Amino acid sequence: MHTAPPVLAPSWTIGSVTVHRIDEIPLPSQTGPWLLPAATADLVSERDWLRPDFADQDGVLRLDSHSFAMVVDGLRVLVDTGIGNGKTRANPAWHDLRTDYLERLALAGFPPESVDLVLLTHLHTDHVGWNTHEADGSWVPTFPNARYLTSKAEYDFWVACDMDDARAAVFRDSVHAVDEAGLLEAVDVPAGGVAVAAGLELVPAPGHTPGHVAVRVTGGGATALITGDCIHHPVQLAHPEIGSCVDIDPGQAEATRRSLLASLAGTGGLLLGTHFPPPTAGRVVADGDTYRLEPVTGGAADAAA
Repeated sequence: MHTAPPVLAPSWTIGSVTVHRIDEIPLPSQTGPWLLPAATADLVSERDWLRPDFADQDGVLRLDSHSFAMVVDGLRVLVDTGIGNGKTRANPAWHDLRTDYLERLALAGFPPESVDLVLLTHLHTDHVGWNTHEADGSWVPTFPNARYLTSKAEYDFWVACDMDDARAAVFRDSVHAVDEAGLLEAVDVPAGGVAVAAGLELVPAPGHTPGHVAVRVTGGGATALITGDCIHHPVQLAHPEIGSCVDIDPGQAEATRRSLLASLAGTGGLLLGTHFPPPTAGRVVADGDTYRLEPVTGGAADAAA
């Protein structure tokens, strides 16, 4: 059973918006070598700034599963919903979890019924799991009063895809269930992004999946970008050429990383990694001909009003 005593969620302030990290689970140590095979221990060990937070002393990457929650323009917003509880999954580390994710979410001030908007960066297993929970033998929306948004390019790709059994199961229990409830909306995301609330935008970040988006938060002259899976780990700041084994278009994924990193470098904007372990957030700064992450540790904020 993957549980830990709930603690107040770490948070970061962007203008008038407080972004809370809602923890689900640390991912097992074998995740890094599988997910980012080119990030070898020797290569990781060359970058001292990755240790001890983002990699251990042996050069093994640390990765997490978590969501981000915030109140923007009066809306309670959740970005990505993790792996979920009690679901049959092909990955043993994700199979039949029993975490206290919802308790953590409520402790941060976001009980499920209060959530207005769920933003899905893409429709992979570990980003849609808490879309639903089991009730009386059926999968029902966890956030019954929310609009669930994903990009139309993402939705259309998967609807037309010939899925294997494992992925089809994910869509049955975590995507189709919210669609059938009338809560899922597929929105067009043009090249310049699209606003879904004042100070909240979906930004195209394709490559990992065709319709993948990042989420930009702005306010009071400050900016933050939530990565989804266009950047899995800070090692990719030092080596943007390193891609994920599950990138659908590796060349496009690398181009997306390079573009986003160049747009953030030196601006003071915050990068919030959907799979970055604590401290999770940081500023992108130049480091030779690539970049490094200057960590910004989240404080313990009061629960959202």
